[in-house]
Amino acid sequence: MQALADPTRRDLVALLAGGERTAGELAAPFRVSRPAISRHLRVLREAGLVSVRADGRERRYSLDPRPLREIDDWLEPYRDLWAQRLDALDTEIARGRRARREGGPA
Repeated sequence: MQALADPTRRDLVALLAGGERTAGELAAPFRVSRPAISRHLRVLREAGLVSVRADGRERRYSLDPRPLREIDDWLEPYRDLWAQRLDALDTEIARGRRARREGGPA
């Protein structure tokens, strides 16, 4: 999870979720140097989130979803907790709207 704490790395993962890309394609949308993007990609590789393969002179990066599945599995028990809380919030919002329409206290 530490590898995903950085917003640039999260953006790189999001780009790779769309499919394999070269280092140049990954660096293009960012306003940081290519060496900085390379360092971010190295962190993601070391965390097991990204794999790289040589294709001639280019390096092609792809997402390895297995670590993300592990995080997803870990988060599963918390989803129910948040779903219940969000459902309760939705109920309270609906009550407030109904009360305002009926002219009662919100």
